[in-house]
Amino acid sequence: MTARPRGFAELDDFDAVFGALAHRARRTILAVLHASGGSMTSGAIAAWFEHSWPTTSQHLRVLEQAGLVSVELRGREHVYRLRTERLLTVTRGWLRHFD
Repeated sequence: MTARPRGFAELDDFDAVFGALAHRARRTILAVLHASGGSMTSGAIAAWFEHSWPTTSQHLRVLEQAGLVSVELRGREHVYRLRTERLLTVTRGWLRHFD
């Protein structure tokens, strides 16, 4: 297998993070998590939205796959934690290209 050229991992990070940020509901989830001290249960997050639980669950999955939140199972509850360092690293990396 051929190694990928340098920089492709960074482009993958840009795609994952900015793709996750492209939807208003996901940006709202990140803002709500931040305002709530960085972590909340899935039920508390879902309470912020009028759409169905499967829709909220899908948004949380996209954020998790992008590395913007982590999830921990506590008993029967899923606790989502904001990964601010990932958000800042990737967005600053993108902006650095325009300095």
